[in-house]
Amino acid sequence: MKSFKDAVINRRTIYSLGKDIPVLESEIIAVVERMTEKVPSAFNMQSARVIVAMGEHHEDIWEITKSALKKVVPEDEFAKTETKINRFLAGYGTILFFEETETVNNMQKKFPDYAENFPVWAAQANGMLQFAIWTELENIGLGVNLQHYNPLIDKEIKKSFDVPKNWDLVAQMVFGEMLQPAGKIESIPVKERVKVFR
Repeated sequence: MKSFKDAVINRRTIYSLGKDIPVLESEIIAVVERMTEKVPSAFNMQSARVIVAMGEHHEDIWEITKSALKKVVPEDEFAKTETKINRFLAGYGTILFFEETETVNNMQKKFPDYAENFPVWAAQANGMLQFAIWTELENIGLGVNLQHYNPLIDKEIKKSFDVPKNWDLVAQMVFGEMLQPAGKIESIPVKERVKVFR
């Protein structure tokens, strides 16, 4: 296991994925459950919801996505889109992230002075949860990438996974065997992004 610092530094977007994962499914589920329980949220709102899909359920997500995209992508451009979706399909599983809107609405009613902030705070907490799960999955040897095909796929995902009406899809995290490492990325100099006052 890497240190927290090393885990954060090594977390990268991995697109080339396979199904021969180096960990047990139970380890993946344990990561998702542990991070969902422990990642903080404003006012302890706990509005994030998660579905872990593996096997044919994982494949269903990307077949749904492919079908939805076929309706909106021009026919002469669809081959490129299909190739991209097939890369996600080749992974081992997908984690679907949702926001449970009833909790957010109830917090807005309970604390009206902060009402406009609760959706923002919920999104921030969901982002922290995504980052925590992503980092921990990479830490146990998996390749991971994060996608956002919502709201294009929302209706069919809800139908296929019997998702409650008050769960809003916000992201799809694909994971699997890491077939190729991430490429180089350009970073803005940190001194341009961090100001220190002493």
